[in-house]
Amino acid sequence: MPKPTKGPRLGGGPAHERLMLANLAAALYTHKSITTTETKAKRLRPLAERLITFAKRGDLHARRRVLTVLRNNKDAVHELFAEIAPLVAERDGGYTRITKIGNRKGDNAPMAVIELVLEPVVKKSASSKSAPAAKTEAAPVAEAPVEEAPAEESAADEAGAESPEEGAAAEADAADAVEAPAEADAEKKSE
Repeated sequence: MPKPTKGPRLGGGPAHERLMLANLAAALYTHKSITTTETKAKRLRPLAERLITFAKRGDLHARRRVLTVLRNNKDAVHELFAEIAPLVAERDGGYTRITKIGNRKGDNAPMAVIELVLEPVVKKSASSKSAPAAKTEAAPVAEAPVEEAPAEESAADEAGAESPEEGAAAEADAADAVEAPAEADAEKKSE
């Protein structure tokens, strides 16, 4: 468990803080989103994410460790293991999101919404991590066929029905025209 912070313990002693955070975590798993003060949300985040990491393991020992923290709140534990863990299985971390929503009307306390991030993870492709020069070089080549394709279609519409052999010849000529500028660019870079 992370080292407890010094100073006030959210309005009570250490035992009261543990119970309060356990109740907040159970409410978070049950409702998927809760509104609380910023301080409580920031203190809840590490605990909630650690329990989700246990739930991703999914074994009996992990379930019992989560039950010790959530104080026998079996409904929340079941929700965590059965519904939340499969949704965040591909996510490496960052299971919660804190959004500040302004101050509370009564005592002007800063409020926040803490919610579970259940959207699927979008993996970055390997080509986006490669050299940016390769990306800029490939971009003009990729644009050329897109520009020529409508011209070929309009020419085919004006000429009427073509035989399949003439259409294949026109496509081959268009492919050669696209490859020629790419080869010229490669020759310029090699010099």
